[in-house]
Amino acid sequence: MNRKFGKNPFPASLQTKFFLTFVVLLLIVLGSFLVYVNLVVIQPLKEKTENEKLMSAEKVSDQLDIYIDSQNQLSQRILSNKDVYILLADDAASQTFEGLSRSRKLKDIMFQAIGPSLNIQDMIIYNLEGSALVSYIGYDRTPPSLKPLLEDDETLAIWSRSGYLLNREQAGKVSFIRPIINQNGEIFGYLSIQLDQAYLQKPAEGLADSEVFVLGQDGQLISSSQNAEVDKRLSTLEPRSGASGMYMDHEQNYVTYYKSSSSEWTTYIVTPKQAVLGPVSSISNISILLITSLMLFSFFYIYFSAKNLLLPIRKLRSQILRVNYSNMNVKVDSRSHNNELILLNEAFQELLERLQQSIEREKLALHEEIKARNSALQAQIAPHFIHNVLYLISIAAQEGKDQVVQDMCKQLSDSLRYVVSSPYQHVSLSDELAYTRNYLSLVQQKYEDDLEWDMESDDSTGLIQLPRLVIQPFVENCIEHAFKNIDPPWRISIRFKLYNGLWAIEISDNGEGFSDDKIKEILGNIHDSDSGALELQTNSTGIGNMGMVNTVNRLKLMYKNRLFFNVYNNADTGKGATIQIIASLTKDFY
Repeated sequence: MNRKFGKNPFPASLQTKFFLTFVVLLLIVLGSFLVYVNLVVIQPLKEKTENEKLMSAEKVSDQLDIYIDSQNQLSQRILSNKDVYILLADDAASQTFEGLSRSRKLKDIMFQAIGPSLNIQDMIIYNLEGSALVSYIGYDRTPPSLKPLLEDDETLAIWSRSGYLLNREQAGKVSFIRPIINQNGEIFGYLSIQLDQAYLQKPAEGLADSEVFVLGQDGQLISSSQNAEVDKRLSTLEPRSGASGMYMDHEQNYVTYYKSSSSEWTTYIVTPKQAVLGPVSSISNISILLITSLMLFSFFYIYFSAKNLLLPIRKLRSQILRVNYSNMNVKVDSRSHNNELILLNEAFQELLERLQQSIEREKLALHEEIKARNSALQAQIAPHFIHNVLYLISIAAQEGKDQVVQDMCKQLSDSLRYVVSSPYQHVSLSDELAYTRNYLSLVQQKYEDDLEWDMESDDSTGLIQLPRLVIQPFVENCIEHAFKNIDPPWRISIRFKLYNGLWAIEISDNGEGFSDDKIKEILGNIHDSDSGALELQTNSTGIGNMGMVNTVNRLKLMYKNRLFFNVYNNADTGKGATIQIIASLTKDFY
């Protein structure tokens, strides 16, 4: 009698159970991935996009503040001229000879203050009654009177708070107005600078997918972008509390606003919802499409993988069913179908060990190569310095300055000790500056009062490491080349700064400076040395030649891409040039 115990009416195969188990795990993993993408990618991206819009509004407002501040500086330059008060104190009529002479002198003062760049529409000086006395350009034959503005009590409060006010006239022109007042608080008149509408509109451009509006204190339009629909949008802009923020209008547009604390103008940026959330929606759609595709692919892969994985079990079952009394010699396939993963893992471990050995050998070879290059470059600079110092000592000996020769020999001895002691080790910036100070003392024995130098540093220089002899060659080049055609006194200034993880050295002189071609040649040589192997050059005698390049390369051997080098002429004084070296104390420089 055949009996079947616990028979399942719907038996599930092992392959089906295997498949369903992995599908459930797959759904859990993909669901977790979808939640992760939404929380870690989509939400931060949405917040980042909204923050970028807020930063754009702040940037437009800051650019307008810079423009307003430039007018404030322009007015300060005019008020700093004492002749303005003398001329305004004269109450001569405008049509008299004295009045015309006063107008001409006031125009000359305005011309000197404005300079070659003209970023305003006009400039007008008023008397105490608010009547126009003189216009710099004279676009308006009859400039508007300031009398209504002076009678407003709010005007005095604004002047007491900021010293100037921004007034928007009925014609749409915006003016920067301030009283002409001396140190004793006596008012002589008023200065009005009519702002150029093109400069007010320029910061609003550059946001192709948004409309930009700048409103004044009274809610009147100051400027807008070219693509802005003023008649449609202006009435929808809502005044909000707070300096900045974001809200959605009735058309589901994102509106970001930022109120300037100085000009009290409010910048609005209106952006369609699709433009703000477009990248977020794209990533969301791509994530959903990717997950759907991955699920479909995983279903088929799991199905066929389970089928192949269970194939040995099927073969074993088939062979068991074939075994009977008359057929006891059926061979069972005992070969393993999964040993490849074990063998692959062993091979991978061996590969990692061989790669690690190769990397260690490469690092050792690179270290030795850099050490050799550093030594060769340093040896190239030191003899040149010794030659120059010995030449100075010989001149002092010829002039019979025995004490000077003794002092210079001692200083040279100290310098040589610095050069030859542990030449492969790095030194602190304080040691390098002390060595440079010693060099300048030697050189000053020759030039005496014709050479002036100063050095600014602090205790933090002891924390900065760099190769030997990287500051002195630049100072030596200043003395040898920068003052050839310049009358003394010759000045050299060495300044050190440390801020935000960066340290900077600036070496300035009041010499001839560089031509534009020479600066390009210097920077070009340094750039070319980065594109290939560092080659030792024999020509090391001139600024812009390989002496400067080799010195910079020695720094780059240590700092690599964390070093910035620049050469420029001194625009503030119009004399001399500056060598600038900036390096990062950390690895994340640029």
